Amino acid sequence: MLVAAAVCPCPPLLVRDIAAGAAPELDAARDAASDALGVLAAARPDLLLVVGPATGSESGTYPAGTRGSFRSFGEGLTVRLGEGPAQERQLPPSLCVAAWLLERAHWAASPVEGIGVDERLARDRCTATGREAAARGERIAMLVMGDGSASRTLKAPGYLDARAEGFDREAARALGTADTEALAALDAGLAQELKAAGRAPWQVLAGAAEGAGLQGRLLYEDAPYGVGYFVATWS
Repeated sequence: MLVAAAVCPCPPLLVRDIAAGAAPELDAARDAASDALGVLAAARPDLLLVVGPATGSESGTYPAGTRGSFRSFGEGLTVRLGEGPAQERQLPPSLCVAAWLLERAHWAASPVEGIGVDERLARDRCTATGREAAARGERIAMLVMGDGSASRTLKAPGYLDARAEGFDREAARALGTADTEALAALDAGLAQELKAAGRAPWQVLAGAAEGAGLQGRLLYEDAPYGVGYFVATWS
């Protein structure tokens, strides 16, 4: 059963070593993420599942101890997802950011495993994945990585799209109120057009939280670089 969840954005710029001189621009997001991880630790889970967007080949499960790096972003920093033997498979970028957040927080509250979710995965498959994940134990927590639209400004990665602000507003409301029905109702086609990588992981969370009676709180909402970033806790 899901007892707690934290939602965080997953841009590589969240990692201070990559952001370099621009690091202060996301300090508020980092601080909110730290607070969110504190809520997860306080829930005393038996297992933390880290869920993040992935490409087709990167989707699937990642055991504790799986490593990753930020070399593709020009930084040699390496990370590890929890404690465990090294794996041949490498973490996708979203789970690398999650692993960095957990290492930064000195996570020791429970074992950690990862799930890479194909960004194109259909809603019903996402919610089913969430239900299966929540059924893995009596006290399951989730760290859910994902960004909102990437089309909030002319200089955004997806250019300006008038629909982006409304999409992000509804996503932020749903994440901040633990509204599983609203998250499950997010339009996958629109999310893809707006380059909103968080849609599929959020819908996994929606499935996992069905019937759990969790309360939500939005800790951070902004759109630096024209991309919607949110931090929320469910407990």
